[in-house]
Amino acid sequence: MDKIILTDLRIDAVIGIWDWEKRNPQTISIDLEMQTDTKKASQSDSIEDVLDYKAVSKRVKQFIQASQFNLIETLAENVAKIILEEFDVQWLKLRISKPFAIRDSRNVGVSIERTKDG
Repeated sequence: MDKIILTDLRIDAVIGIWDWEKRNPQTISIDLEMQTDTKKASQSDSIEDVLDYKAVSKRVKQFIQASQFNLIETLAENVAKIILEEFDVQWLKLRISKPFAIRDSRNVGVSIERTKDG
């Protein structure tokens, strides 16, 4: 199984249940593992034959910056759906973190795995 891995994509997002969170964007961090076939690209050495991870990151960033969610769980589900529907990805593991969201904690987050089949 081939994977494209994107780590620590930082995006300012309006996310949270508290009024101050809804008024002030917070930086979230996204880690992605995406299953895709890289064999053709490795042979052709052409960007046309590979999952364009720059396009994935731009699409995720655009979606998050245009959205507002109470829960990171809801955000994660929506981001996973976009990637699976719009890109040649069969399976993904997505982790979204809100650094310093909990006092005395460095990080809090959610991790989900989804497939194109459901």
